[in-house]
Amino acid sequence: MFLVAPAEAQWTNRYPEVPGYSHHVYLEGFNLPTASAGSHDPAPSPDGRHLAFASRGWLWVLDLEDGTARRVTDGVGVDSRPAWSPDGRQLVFVRDNSSDTRIVRLDLEDGTEEIVAAEPGIELDPAFSPDGAAVVYSAATPTGIGLRRLDLEAGTSEALTAPAPGELAFSAQPHGARIVYLAKGYDLDELRVLEGDSERVVYAGGILSQSRPALSPDGRTVAMSIPRDDDWDVVLIDLEAPVQTVRLISSEAPALEPAWSPDGQHVYYAQADDRERVRMYRVPVAGGAPIEVEVASWDWGVETGTLVVQTRLGGELVPARVAAVVATEGEYHPAFAEGQTWFDGEHGVMYSYSPGEVRYQVPAGRALAMAVQGLATPPVTATVTVEPGGTGVVTLDLEKVWDAEGWVSGDQHFHLNYGGPFALDLGDLRPVLEGEGLDVGTPLVANLDTRYVDDERWGESIESRQAGAADGMPILDMGQEVRSHFFGHVGLVGTETLFFPWIWGPGYSVYSRDDRENAEVTAHARREGGIATYVHPIGDRDPFGPTVGYVPASLVADGVLGDLDGLEVVCLWTDDLGTSEMWYRLLNIGQVVVPMAGSDVMSNFHRTMAPGTARAYVRSEPDLDAYYDGLRAGRSFVTTGPFLEAEIGGAGPGGVVKAGPANWSLEVASAVPVDRVEVVVNGTVVHSDSGLEVGESRTYSGTLDLPKAGWVAFRAVGERTADWPSMASYPFAHTAPVWIGEVGSVDAASSRSAARDLLRVFNESEASFEVAYQDVEAPDLRDRYRRAREALERLAR
Repeated sequence: MFLVAPAEAQWTNRYPEVPGYSHHVYLEGFNLPTASAGSHDPAPSPDGRHLAFASRGWLWVLDLEDGTARRVTDGVGVDSRPAWSPDGRQLVFVRDNSSDTRIVRLDLEDGTEEIVAAEPGIELDPAFSPDGAAVVYSAATPTGIGLRRLDLEAGTSEALTAPAPGELAFSAQPHGARIVYLAKGYDLDELRVLEGDSERVVYAGGILSQSRPALSPDGRTVAMSIPRDDDWDVVLIDLEAPVQTVRLISSEAPALEPAWSPDGQHVYYAQADDRERVRMYRVPVAGGAPIEVEVASWDWGVETGTLVVQTRLGGELVPARVAAVVATEGEYHPAFAEGQTWFDGEHGVMYSYSPGEVRYQVPAGRALAMAVQGLATPPVTATVTVEPGGTGVVTLDLEKVWDAEGWVSGDQHFHLNYGGPFALDLGDLRPVLEGEGLDVGTPLVANLDTRYVDDERWGESIESRQAGAADGMPILDMGQEVRSHFFGHVGLVGTETLFFPWIWGPGYSVYSRDDRENAEVTAHARREGGIATYVHPIGDRDPFGPTVGYVPASLVADGVLGDLDGLEVVCLWTDDLGTSEMWYRLLNIGQVVVPMAGSDVMSNFHRTMAPGTARAYVRSEPDLDAYYDGLRAGRSFVTTGPFLEAEIGGAGPGGVVKAGPANWSLEVASAVPVDRVEVVVNGTVVHSDSGLEVGESRTYSGTLDLPKAGWVAFRAVGERTADWPSMASYPFAHTAPVWIGEVGSVDAASSRSAARDLLRVFNESEASFEVAYQDVEAPDLRDRYRRAREALERLAR
């Protein structure tokens, strides 16, 4: 009942696919509703006396005079984004069942509900037409998301606009023909005005993410949130003179779902505070300080109580990742703790972090709770009955399947802020890392189009290092993701300064055809003692199959020319086995490329997995510099679930073993199912054994006759989709190589075969480069491709 996972070869999306998005995380993270214990999605009633809003996954109506909020939905789904009918008697809203959305109409007088839009794809952002005869909403189609108009009496719907990658947040003039909406997924996101057959763009910006327009009652002005570097402004845009805007507020956290008061004198919005509690405000359009819209009392419509969840390890309270649900209609609805709540897109579970004990206000009745700590504990669940006015306590005793003594764990690739509804600082990540049992976190600063997110927090990294060294783990240290889309993204950790420029290559409005190599990024990292890694590189299970899969255009060239330190072998966005196939071939041509791990989650999203659900374990002292040294030397394994401790001929990962007969042993433990355990020599599986069930550990051993040169490594693979603590599409773990004879040694036959495979991929990369740069003089890049080709052809012979 907690874990209902899709059977995917790799994690792609939980919701129905929508064309036009490079990855569904952007559709889900930027556009689908959020949920929290706070108050959000404010919607003033037509008479101005009430405010509908969402909280704890249900809808409420607040009496603005006496401050009483009355719960008006109580079902299983998570409800949000209410909009009033013109007569104030009905609401339409979005209902989310964790894998799809629907548009529901609610009669506020008798409480009856009707699903008015339930098409095969997702539906979002409903609003009544000015005459109340129709509902306009955003609906997925085979070509994108477009606006549709549903005639409530006839029950028929028609397209209001031609479907595009994303058309959202319809807002209409109450007594006129003007409407506005946000068109997303183009080179720039656009605020569009539609009047009859006439349409125009009045504002455009790159990746407006949480922006939503709201049209004033007189139809002259739009209120919306606009990102400006690391801040968000709530502005008023005069539609008659759109070049002139009025800024109402400016803050780090975006103002969510702005809405006008019926008299046009105020704009309501919701915003997270510095503790990630979402609150509602209104601000005068004539200027002035925002005023919080507070709820004086909550009318749940039923008796409530308090659910207390305690998480223990060895009898002591410990931080943990926690999910809780409460019974309703014979099924279960998420419970929400104060502060930020996340939605696990692999399993459809709402979760948050507990320091050891967390409290929820819930309807009286049956409640369930589940917890894990990182990847090392199988999920523990328990139920309790919460009595009216009472407290129900659930104690969850966690047990680790593996003792990580002597190892330091880290996630080298995730993000702090990336266009989500919260504004986080490094301190906000400490409870997350503690709940995930993660020792080192390196959130990467990155660009959102031409906005440079979190660059001002680079200095916090040094302070965090010092605090971490004094206080022990976890340690947080900022890194950087240099995002030349076409050539491949390169993640930097352990560097002292930012690399500039952050972005270039086809697809960007700046440095669009710059004669610049990703090798410059690697050189920067090496000068500063850092590590440069191609992140989320391979999405296909077999990039060397009959049809060459997508590979970043510079990856092979950088790999063969020695300008690559690491490859992100495990990542929630890409395929671990497919990435391993690329990694094997780089190792086989003698390149010392270490395995790296990154979850690539955006921590200030609501819909995102957890940092550390893809991670590396390094043989190291609990010290940041020692950890980086161990990563660089390959004294490590990477994992999305299983734990590996390997040795062959007396050497562990990163070490050297002699050719010839060698005894090996491998200890495997896992909180998720493992289907097979394998030994790999020069990219070929030479030994395979059965795996483990949840919570098991086992020692494997044997003897191998090692070739004269090359490498040997160990891996564990689970082909089944795993429940918590995993958030990957399948469990996977891989050790760094043990080198045969010397570090970087090469088996001639394996090298020839690898070079021929790499040459096939390289041909595709070079061809795509020539198309992209056909009218551009780029002597450095062309020379680089020439040298890489010569090296590969020499190795292939």
